[in-house]
Amino acid sequence: MKLFTTAAVVFSTLLGGTAFADSLVVGVSWSNFQEERWKTDEAAIKSALDAAGATYISSDAQSSASKQLSDVESLIAQGADALIILAQDAQAIGPAVQAASDEGVPVVGYDRLIEDPRAFYLTFDNVEVGRMQARAVFSEMPKGRYVMIKGSPTDPNADFLRGGQQEIIQAAIDAGDIEIVGEAYTDGWLPANAQRNMEQILTATNNGVDAVVASNDGTAGGVVAALTAQGMEGIPVSGQDGDHAALNRVAKGHQTVSVWKDARELGKAAGEIAVALAGGSAMGDVDGAGSWTSPAGTAMTAKFLAPVPVTKDNLSAVVDAGWITKDALCQGVSSGPAPCN
Repeated sequence: MKLFTTAAVVFSTLLGGTAFADSLVVGVSWSNFQEERWKTDEAAIKSALDAAGATYISSDAQSSASKQLSDVESLIAQGADALIILAQDAQAIGPAVQAASDEGVPVVGYDRLIEDPRAFYLTFDNVEVGRMQARAVFSEMPKGRYVMIKGSPTDPNADFLRGGQQEIIQAAIDAGDIEIVGEAYTDGWLPANAQRNMEQILTATNNGVDAVVASNDGTAGGVVAALTAQGMEGIPVSGQDGDHAALNRVAKGHQTVSVWKDARELGKAAGEIAVALAGGSAMGDVDGAGSWTSPAGTAMTAKFLAPVPVTKDNLSAVVDAGWITKDALCQGVSSGPAPCN
């Protein structure tokens, strides 16, 4: 009888553990789903959750900070055991973190900083991304008139990137080799807003622009559209995210660099971290996590992944990694860099 009872308890414990794993729900709040890359991130998150036996639910804030707050409340009401939040507005997202905390739901701040020690910060090293962007443009145009097309003013990443960019070009500015003739934030990171900003700067400078440091591939696309309309395509332009359209522009010579942040790795890490936190793991026990202090002095727990700048010299890397097919990369390229030559 004692042996039977012990076996029953063990079986019950194992069954309960399996049921817990299968019943975990992870909610993802997307700021918007307009950027090409978020679909790649989503697929990676889903794959990681599937592997852990967890359920994926999501919402799309459609670029609305107020909608994102109600979205998060809805995800919690649907039974989310952990949240992954791509914040639309870093300041406005605070009540969502509080609501999650009140319900004991851990939060992963995904790719964009949520400046709250209760949120685990997962991203790439965005200051280094900014350095990589400016470094690639500077190598092509060490002297001249620069335009800085920044990200959304509500996203701290915009200023992290801008800080890294400035580190690279500051000495040349001090020497008088580089003049910044235009600079603008891009509301919502929207390509149309970046294009409009670039058009206004081109008008104000009478097309007196030699290089553009754009902060992501969406804004770079808007910049290139504005330049093309003036017959100026081909001047150095930066970006990031490894969007397929941007990589094709690199192959065509219309964009200088796309700093590749493999969203498959970021999404996988987010899914795994969310499951671990939902299961009771401490933030500091997450593999690869460390202490980090924000520019405003907030002590955070964070994990940073390493980005890779993709230029005409290493385009084959994204094909070899299965990120993009050769046909998609080389579409419309008659004679370009490898593997499009």
